[in-house]
Formats: sequence, structure tokens, C-alpha cells
Amino acid sequence: MIEAFESFVVRAAEAPLLARGEPLMARAAFALAGAVVRELREHPRTAPVPGRGRTARPVLSGTRAVLLVGPGNNGGDTLMAGALLARRGVHVCAVLAADRVHDAGLAALRAAGGTVASVAPADAAALVRSADVVLDGLLGIGGNGGLRGGARDLARATGAALAGLPPGARPVVVAVDLPSGIGVDDGAADEAVLTADLTVTFGAVKPGLLLPPAAERAGRIEVVDLGLDLAPRSTVRRLAAADLAARGILAPPPPGAHKYTRGVLGVVAGTQQFPGAAVLAVSGAVRAGVGMVRYLGSREVTAAVLAARPEAVPAGGRVQAWALGPGVPAAPAVTDDASRAQQARIRQALAQVTGLLAADVAGEAVPAVVDAGAIGLLPVDCPPWVVITPHAGELAELLRSRGESVERADVEAHPLVWARRARELTGATVLLKGATTVVVGPGVTYAQADGPSWLATAGAGDVLTGLLGALLAAHSTAAVKDPGLPALLAASASLLHGRAAHRANPGGPVAALDVAQALPATIAELLA
Repeated sequence: MIEAFESFVVRAAEAPLLARGEPLMARAAFALAGAVVRELREHPRTAPVPGRGRTARPVLSGTRAVLLVGPGNNGGDTLMAGALLARRGVHVCAVLAADRVHDAGLAALRAAGGTVASVAPADAAALVRSADVVLDGLLGIGGNGGLRGGARDLARATGAALAGLPPGARPVVVAVDLPSGIGVDDGAADEAVLTADLTVTFGAVKPGLLLPPAAERAGRIEVVDLGLDLAPRSTVRRLAAADLAARGILAPPPPGAHKYTRGVLGVVAGTQQFPGAAVLAVSGAVRAGVGMVRYLGSREVTAAVLAARPEAVPAGGRVQAWALGPGVPAAPAVTDDASRAQQARIRQALAQVTGLLAADVAGEAVPAVVDAGAIGLLPVDCPPWVVITPHAGELAELLRSRGESVERADVEAHPLVWARRARELTGATVLLKGATTVVVGPGVTYAQADGPSWLATAGAGDVLTGLLGALLAAHSTAAVKDPGLPALLAASASLLHGRAAHRANPGGPVAALDVAQALPATIAELLA
């Protein structure tokens, strides 16, 4: 698992080391320079030319590096790394975006033979186009409020220059600690932020490197260990594949298991207008290994579900979790009796989920995943074992219904802020779907980016609902007792969903049903 730490925590952890005279900048610069060398070795423009048992030319000879340097220690790290690269034969030019930069770093670069330029953004763009690698060292964790003034102009000009180059001719972009101008702690990013191929971050991962939309600008992430004492104060987490088995989220059924001990999931999904949503949600649950699915819906939709998944049981009864809402229209859009009947079933299920048991609802409170049209049927207050799974538009609609003035674009620009607000207003665990999925539970946040861009396809969210429902059913009792577990299960479902999409058709398009079909092999791989 990757754990990210807020900027004030990192600075506090650095303080005692700096007070003792630990050479943190030298360590950071050495690691940064090493990462740049590795990138140059692999870049098509600068990779070694094969010879007879040896390279035909030195890797670094004649290569060019442009450093975008701002004030402060982050600029110092960049300049120090540039000095190390210059000593290895790289032509290094530092473009200064501030009147004053780190004095020792600037002196080291000049002593190593690097050059320094204070040029207009248009002239800097010309330097960038001729470079093999660009180091973005404009702002570090102390840069609040994004890029401004000359630094912003320089970043914009650099981005435009890179965009005008064909892929094979573009220099490698390495972000120093983080892409300059992102929201270090909340993941905000505007159009001026450069997109990196690699971010070399110092001491610890920062939340903005995992959170959308900034995470999409970070590229691959390498962490330089500076020996900081950070535990246990992480703010944002990202699960790795190995975590699911290690944490007991996935496990083979024990000897003597039967369908009732493996988890029974109730599914209320689909209408005559959207029968496929029911098929996909049930398929996601069945293929994820749930013990039984009880499907509730109209006769016509039930027939479609059974044709696709004959294992489903078209009858009510005791369940250990619910999956509610895929394919069910939101309340104002309901005009037919069948959809009204589905809404009635959802309200009845929510009565059990929240513990506000109606006379005709049997059993203890159980967890639920609540999607699509069911989100608008939530009670005012929910327990954390209710996991809502909106996309940005649905989250904005929910927030407006709770008195917030927010639009979809606001949620897309600041997903963490609004997901946390939705958690505060509803009490539910929030899974905000997107290229990077944000999960917010009581005192915990996950950010998962496991799926290919091909996963942005109709019905994929319905499969996720069934998959998450299966995990909630398998861990039903614990999910009700442990307020943080539903968020962990939601993040796990997102990870499985993304990996199944990769497996379904590596590198190419996938349909939602392909993702469901790939779940058994994906789970088997993780268990192995």
C-alpha cells in the first residue's frame, strides 16, 4: 500500500534532521540525478545504440537537460541534480523563473559547467524543444495556490512547446518532488501544470500525487527515502494488489463453507427501460464469487437476468448485503409502475441497511452499495456501511439536494473536497468514480487508479456495484462493526475492477460484461 502524507507532516518530519545537519538536499539531488540518467537510458532519442557486446556511444554524451528553476529548496534540489548531470557529460541549462534562487545550488551548477538563462517564456520553449529531458523544479510543497506570474508563464510555454512535438521527439519530463502548481494536499490542478512522465518525490508521497486531477499529471512515481519519521499519520492511501490477500479481503472459502456462509447479496437493479444494468450488476457479483444473489425486479427484467445468470435466485429472503440502484431512474424521472416498484424495493432494503426496520423487513442491519437512482432515495443520515458510488454529476446532484451550491465541473476540479463534503452530509462512505477513484470513509481516504482509460464505458459502473456488493456480503458482520472497513472494501473493489478491465483485453477496448467475465481469473491471480 502506498501512503501519502500532507505537506505539514513532511515538513515537521524534516525539521529535526535538518537541525542535526543531515544533508537532505544532497541525498535528494543524488537520487534525482540517478532517476534522470535511467530515463535517458530508456528514452528512444537517447537510449544506447547496440553494438557488438557493448554500446556504440556513451548514453549521456551530447544529451541536453533543461531545468525549470523556481525559488526555494525545490529549485535547489533541481540545481544540485543538474550539477551532477553536468559532471556526467550532460549539457545542462537552467532557466530561472525567479530573481533569486538557491545560492548553493546555482554555484554548484556553474562550477560543474552548466549554464544559466533568464529568458522570456517563448525563448525557453525553444530550449525545451531541443532538450532530451526537462526537470520541473518551479515549486515544491511550500507552493500554495498554484503557479503565478513568471513561473506560470514559463510552465504554460513549456507545455505548449511539448504539445507541439510528436511523441517520439518529446523530451522526458521529470517533476521534482511534485508537478509544480498542483494542490499538494488536495490534488487540484489547472491547465498550467506540466504533465510529467516521472515524478521523483522526496521523503514521502504527497496526497496530490495520488488524488485527481493532479494524479494524472504525475506520471510514474519514485520515492526517495530520506529517513523521515512519518508513521502513522498518512492522509491518503492507495492499495496495491498484494494488499487484498494480505488484509483478508480476498480468501478462498474455508472447508465446510456453503453459499450462506460465503455471503448472500440482494440486488435491486434494472427496469424495463434499462434491463442490462441488472444483468451487469448480477454478473459482477456472481463472477466475484458471492455465495448467492437474490434478484428482485419485474418479471421481464428477471427473465433477462436468469437468461444471463441462471445462478441468480429470483426471490426475496435474508441477505447479508444489498446492491441497489443500477438502471433505476432517479425519482423525478420515474413515470411507470415497474420503476416505482423498484424504488419501493430500494426503500424497503434501505430500511434494513440503516437499521430503521420496517414491519415487513426481517433481519439485522447489513451493508449496502447504493448507486444511480437509489442515491436520491437515501435517508437524511446513513451509517458508514452504506457505500454510495456516484460519478461527478450524481455527486453534484446529491450535494445540491443537501443544500450545497455545486456543479459537476466543481466536483471534477476538486473531487476530494466534495467527496469529503458528501461524507459529512450523509454519513455514508463515498466512492466517487473516475479515472482515479476517490473513496472517503470515517477518517480514511483511498485513491485508486487501477483501470485503463477503456474502462470509461457504459455499464462498467453496474459491474462495480455488483462486485462491491459481493465483498460487502462476504464481510457483512465486520463491515457493520468496523466503520473503516467499508471504505477498504470499496477501494478493493475499485482495484479489482480496474485489474479485471486490463485482463479482459490488454491494451484495447473492453465492454462492461468483459470486465465481469475477467473477475474470476483476476481474483485467482491475486490469491496465487
